[in-house]
Amino acid sequence: MKKYLLAGLATAALMGASAQAGDLRFDGFPDFDSHLEVLIPQFQESHPDINITYQMNQHADHHRRLTTNLATGSGAGDVVVVDVSFVGSFINAGGFENLSAPEYGADLMQENFVSYAWDQGKGTDGNQYAIPVDIGPGVMYYRRDIAESVGSSIEDVIKSWDSYIEYGRKLKEKDVYLIADAAEVAQLIIYTTVKEGEGFYFDEDGKPLVTSDRFVHAFTVAKQIREEGLDAQVRAWTNEWYDGFKNGTVATQLSGAWLLGHLQNWMAPETAGLWGVSNLPDGIYGSWGGSFLAIPKQAKNKKDAWEFIKYLTSTPEAQLAGLKNIGSFPVLTETYSDASFDEPLEFLAGQKARKLFAEVAQKVPAVAPRQGDLIADDIVLRAALLEVLNDGKDIEAALRDAERLIKRRVK
Repeated sequence: MKKYLLAGLATAALMGASAQAGDLRFDGFPDFDSHLEVLIPQFQESHPDINITYQMNQHADHHRRLTTNLATGSGAGDVVVVDVSFVGSFINAGGFENLSAPEYGADLMQENFVSYAWDQGKGTDGNQYAIPVDIGPGVMYYRRDIAESVGSSIEDVIKSWDSYIEYGRKLKEKDVYLIADAAEVAQLIIYTTVKEGEGFYFDEDGKPLVTSDRFVHAFTVAKQIREEGLDAQVRAWTNEWYDGFKNGTVATQLSGAWLLGHLQNWMAPETAGLWGVSNLPDGIYGSWGGSFLAIPKQAKNKKDAWEFIKYLTSTPEAQLAGLKNIGSFPVLTETYSDASFDEPLEFLAGQKARKLFAEVAQKVPAVAPRQGDLIADDIVLRAALLEVLNDGKDIEAALRDAERLIKRRVK
């Protein structure tokens, strides 16, 4: 934390003065600083006149600050990182440079990127406003030792949501939870079973979709897991969540490929060799996380900002460095033939998991984010779903109420 604060203080001084030619500030959240410490010196070998500093804030603080910066027209860096859950709202708010414009020419880069991630950086006008820098192919991490203890093959476990739940019943007899939080199952189904032409929460005309079969199914599966006592009722990024991984009291975790870096580096390094990774249950392919780089319209040094974005997103060496430095999965498809993808991963008992991650990445369907997604996400997943899981509210009633609230709040 001290390092992040120092980075913030160092760059705060720059904010009070006008930027000089060659000065470039990068605004993001951890663990991008670890990545930049390696890549900035490499970039500067070919761009010695560009002086790059960075300002890191914790994930939520960074996005709150950026919201204010874009609304007021001042205070943002030259390059900003945006999480996938925020990118649609920020793009449609109009504060980012149009990177499809001739002075940038981003459209010429499209064929080199995972298609669904590229589409997520587009605005409703079809132009590109944010460039994906990493993605989170959706997978299921599972404890090999626990599966073996109940005689279950993971291939059978993931055949359907019914088989997944049946696995949870076996685990319950061993006092092991199937998953930390049933709400994550609902979230996964909502995000990964979108029909062609639909958005996550709205159709092409802006009409809410939250009372559709997709949402009813998602809530129904999550409710069954909760009612049968198969989840630990523990939210992500809490000490209890970490303990579940360390102690073997939680058998599976639906997540992005990036979770591997966290598990092996600081969450549960002592469990090396006990984990495996598989496709998601029920034959679905989805994305779990991802980050984008954008240039605010208020940026002082747009030309150099674009050069740095191209370096971070379009050069194989920078993309592969992210995989090795901080576990961020590349969005540049040409990297998937690199020899590092055939490496057995010790933490996963020698499994060549990066091949699976790459396969998933190229099968995820494209869903363009829409304005209002953040509001709908908050209403559906942070309110309506919790009323169903925690308070026993009827699913269809909860979704109807959510739809009414969304219509009021989204203009």
